[in-house]
Amino acid sequence: MKKYLLKRILISIATLIVIILVLFLLMDLMPGTPFNDEKLTEAQLALLYEKYGLDKPLIIRFFLYLKNMVTGDLGVSYAINKNFAISDMIKGRLQVSLLVGAMAMVFGTIMGLLLGVVAALNHNSWIDNLCSGISVLGVSLPSYVVALLLAYFIAYKLKWLPILYNQKAPIVSLILPALALSVSPTANIARFTRSEMIDVMNSDYMMLAQSKGIKDHKLIVRHAMRNTLIPIITVMGPILVNLLTGSSVIEKIFGIPGIGSLMISGIQQNDYNVTIACSFIYSVMYIVTMLIVDILYGVIDPRIRVSKDGA
Repeated sequence: MKKYLLKRILISIATLIVIILVLFLLMDLMPGTPFNDEKLTEAQLALLYEKYGLDKPLIIRFFLYLKNMVTGDLGVSYAINKNFAISDMIKGRLQVSLLVGAMAMVFGTIMGLLLGVVAALNHNSWIDNLCSGISVLGVSLPSYVVALLLAYFIAYKLKWLPILYNQKAPIVSLILPALALSVSPTANIARFTRSEMIDVMNSDYMMLAQSKGIKDHKLIVRHAMRNTLIPIITVMGPILVNLLTGSSVIEKIFGIPGIGSLMISGIQQNDYNVTIACSFIYSVMYIVTMLIVDILYGVIDPRIRVSKDGA
């Protein structure tokens, strides 16, 4: 297990370094400059480039940037909030993004499990078709379309919840964005739960449990659900990552001061440091989550660990 764990960690670190390199090169190749001010003269631009170390060769700038990132120094903002530490800009925003992602994951998991279980228990009935139809619709609709519909009907028409984020009531303000983000995970978890539940219900050990006279509700909760949840847990990692990294548009729609909206502002204003830092944070979240999921694969099913170690 130690060898397997060390191997996965080393692969994750190498992947992260490659991602930083790609991001750095892409930002360097982008047209324009972070100092988009027509009043600046060539001499003043040269001084700014020298001040921020942008006049150094590309390879030197990359290794300096990599060294700073390892020590937690994400640099300073060039345009959005000049000379302000990006780590301080991200600190509060990251908490908001994580909160809305966690709420969306909770909503999506609960609703997805309910839809999937109900569909499986009513296999090949109109209830199954209805739940499957809702799942297909959830996969088909982009989250920003759902966000606009929720904002119009629930917030604007019914006035049940606020449209824009309010720091005085953060939880209430994040309900609509979390619901909009939860549509896709709800659909995916529902479809996966339905498929796994049907397989479990038709398995030999479930028929054996039924023959022993175990009541239906105990059969479902103690046996069917328990065996259904094991493979579902393994797919929840990628779903959570997609929620955390795919909330940029939703944050813009609802005015949420999260890391996603900050990254969009960084792209719009050519603030290279902010853009790379936000992308780096997203990459870290993705790699760490997938690393945890990969380790869980090895814990849940030792055959995966053995086969990878052998390879």
